[in-house]
Amino acid sequence: MSPPQDTCPVNHLKEATTCPVDHATWSNIQPHSSDNLLSSSSSGTPSPTPTQGPLSTSRQVSSIPRNDNENWVYPSEAQFYAAMARKNHDPKAPDMSVVVPIHNAVNERAWSHIQQWEAGRGGERCGGVRLVSFKGKPGVPSPKARILTLLGYNPPFDRHDWVVERCGTRIRYVIDFYAGRSLPGTSNNVSFFLDVRPAFDSWEAVSMRTSMFMSRCTRAIRDAFSGSSSLPPASAKPDS
Repeated sequence: MSPPQDTCPVNHLKEATTCPVDHATWSNIQPHSSDNLLSSSSSGTPSPTPTQGPLSTSRQVSSIPRNDNENWVYPSEAQFYAAMARKNHDPKAPDMSVVVPIHNAVNERAWSHIQQWEAGRGGERCGGVRLVSFKGKPGVPSPKARILTLLGYNPPFDRHDWVVERCGTRIRYVIDFYAGRSLPGTSNNVSFFLDVRPAFDSWEAVSMRTSMFMSRCTRAIRDAFSGSSSLPPASAKPDS
């Protein structure tokens, strides 16, 4: 993301100055990365021009609302390229037409999971929940990620903390990003697992996590007695 007036909801370096998906971290996996550039406006500052040719400067408005009744705005191909170049990640201009849509789709997926957690919590009374700040922590594994790694799972390639506001109450969400496997018979498909959940730093978050746990247990028991199972296969990573 860019400065507060022109940034994306996933900042991998500084809170409220970048976008929710770290592009530096992502440069080490299939979908390259820069410095997430969600911003508060569709305008942008001049950026380095790629030697491979001009890139699009158009930007997509996200579905993620801010506190000023507007939505966050995703970076253009040119901004994404410039962010990666500033971090010396050797971006390739032709890749931007693929990388930017992936970046945007992953952010939208993260927000959809947060909305699932917030469903029925009363946010609709004040116009819905809004993303107010975000911070990337790629080098700080969450406690849950540490435990899963000890159990044999691959560690997440990135982590973000998003703070949302629900009618004056702020809740911090932790998002762990896991790289998935390509589908059988394919080599270029990119897949991700997002583990999204409220951080254990408030009574509200504890209540939400407990309620979700009990709901899943009840559903699992009901499905077991009905002869079906809603539990994921052992090889799947938790999604929320």
